[in-house]
Amino acid sequence: MTFEPISRQSVSDQVFGRLRDAIVSGRYAADEALPSERELSATFEVNRHAVREALRRLQQLGLVQVSQGGATRVLDWRATAGLDLTMALAGAEDVLPVATLERDVLEMRACIGADAARLCAERAEPGARAAITEAVDRYAAAIPDLARMGEADLALWRRIIEGSGNIAYLLAFNSLTAGALAVGHVPAPRRTAELLDVAAHRRLSGQIARGDAAGAQRTARELLALTAIGATAAHDEAGETTSERG
Repeated sequence: MTFEPISRQSVSDQVFGRLRDAIVSGRYAADEALPSERELSATFEVNRHAVREALRRLQQLGLVQVSQGGATRVLDWRATAGLDLTMALAGAEDVLPVATLERDVLEMRACIGADAARLCAERAEPGARAAITEAVDRYAAAIPDLARMGEADLALWRRIIEGSGNIAYLLAFNSLTAGALAVGHVPAPRRTAELLDVAAHRRLSGQIARGDAAGAQRTARELLALTAIGATAAHDEAGETTSERG
């Protein structure tokens, strides 16, 4: 397997990205040994410190197992990697090696958001419910500026997830909003149907305020599905186009 030499800018990041993509895309199979540090250093034309740092980051993501004095072996990332890998892929400037990543992240977003809305309706304190109502008003006041609506919508969902009292959901939300495919970072035009459904946002806020857990879950699922379904359709269309060209 060959790689192109690395430019001198962000050397370790580039080595990490090349190896990460090679592993996730299957160019290196599970349990296969990576080339030695010396071989990788020669291949990428970088110093061994940069290679060592890249391997350390790969191990932190659950992509490889680095053995002291032994071979660095590739792990089955589907069994060993976590959400951090999704965020690493989402933040990559190169072509993502997981074709369905955007769709998958948005489906996860829809699942977390719907259940968080249910829990928020059940658990939120009166102050948190009032804050959600105010957040919806700020979102609605941003019409018709999609960019501003997107920012306000992100703030609303943070309020809802905080109100759910579920720390795991909150940490997942923080991870998602830190990545390029996050709730608030999906380009607003891609979320037009969801963002412009002011009635659904107000209905969701009212259901949470009244403690209607089942209604809040249903409304949140329907609202977030607008973007998730759109991503699925876009992925399927892209796949059909690729097949036709082939």
